[in-house]
Amino acid sequence: MTKGKLWQPLEDELAHWRAAGMRAQLWLRDDDAVRPSPALDRLIGLAGQFDVPVALAIIPSRTGPDLVRRLDRARHIHPVIHGWSHANHAPPSEKKQELGPHRARDIVLGELSMGLARLSDLHGERLVPMLVPPWNRIDPSLLDDLPALGFAGLSAFGHKLASKPKLPVVNTHIDIIDSHAGNACRDHGMLVNSLVTELAQARALGGRAVGILSHHLVSDDDAFRFLRELFTAAAQSGVVRWRSPGEILTV
Repeated sequence: MTKGKLWQPLEDELAHWRAAGMRAQLWLRDDDAVRPSPALDRLIGLAGQFDVPVALAIIPSRTGPDLVRRLDRARHIHPVIHGWSHANHAPPSEKKQELGPHRARDIVLGELSMGLARLSDLHGERLVPMLVPPWNRIDPSLLDDLPALGFAGLSAFGHKLASKPKLPVVNTHIDIIDSHAGNACRDHGMLVNSLVTELAQARALGGRAVGILSHHLVSDDDAFRFLRELFTAAAQSGVVRWRSPGEILTV
């Protein structure tokens, strides 16, 4: 297994899954993709080395054919929809939101429809119609309109929603980047302990998937080292299955 005591809590938790005859389910979502970059190449290469599928949340209004060409050589990368333009429309007194209640519903829903159509045109059948709201925030009153637009699922962050929507919600639970600390990678020990807590809860509930969130554009060596060590620990355990976004919507 991975070296040192830092990863021992994860190894111990996965031993409980093994003893119960269960397989832990993880999935990885990476946000804010627009175009090819060295950071994206690094993520694609690392995930490919360990056969880890990635839900790549792409900003529709800011992307184009160059990203399509790059992803054609990375079949383990699965495009999903990251709002429309990742523009904040909330006032300074509120947390940032693109899909909040600050504009007319028709405008917001129209942008989401355009985003889905644009990425469908670019990526074709590879696109998974999962909506990832920028900043993981969305006006709850919009949720029941999403299926009619063509969305098959929603992914934000955490466990709570203000309402129960008519489409599957598959959130991420652990963000490896601390946006309040200059986009540094969070402490690895804290991340491991958070993952163990999420996995223990998932095991008690019968095996729901646990989502990991990354942002390749702001990931430094420390963040990529954490992902490598996580992928290594998962592979060596023999009881972890990494799920694609398409799979996660149907589990």
